[in-house]
Amino acid sequence: MDNLRIAVILGGNRNGLTGPAVTRWFLDRAREHGGAELDVLDVADLGSAEGHGEPVSDFGARIEAADAFVVLTPEYNHAFPGPLKAAIDSARREWTAKPVGFVSYGGLSGGLRAVEQLRLVFSELHTATLRDTVSFHNAQTLFAPDGSPKEDMSATEAAVDTLLDLLLWWARALRSARERDPYPGRP
Repeated sequence: MDNLRIAVILGGNRNGLTGPAVTRWFLDRAREHGGAELDVLDVADLGSAEGHGEPVSDFGARIEAADAFVVLTPEYNHAFPGPLKAAIDSARREWTAKPVGFVSYGGLSGGLRAVEQLRLVFSELHTATLRDTVSFHNAQTLFAPDGSPKEDMSATEAAVDTLLDLLLWWARALRSARERDPYPGRP
């Protein structure tokens, strides 16, 4: 049960301060937490060389190799970004019977409307989505121009620990179950 791999899927763009700051902050906390190897998949890097938005060929293989997922997403217009949906849809069976956690950011809602929509998408893919999330409300005000937090983040750090503890538990349990008995509802 060693060598768990968490694919961290970055669903936002790299423009501006907020997305990169949230991403860097979360990845630092996840690395400190330990318990799994992190494979960072940036949706912005998944388009083809021609810029047609077709995912590159190794995305599905990297999803298949993962034991669990954290989707880090902004909220745009009360939803998650279109390129994130295209990336998710480019794999299908690779997601099956694995846990998914969420980190979101946005305005007053902290990206939680995007997360609720993503739960529907991932349910269709036969994943187990975690109840506990990490959300950054009014995220654009939380980080300084250098990307460092402007305020105490101890409550958010505790939320990350909870998310990762639960994600690792589910990852171990579901990997063991998949090894003992193949998932019958695999799409």
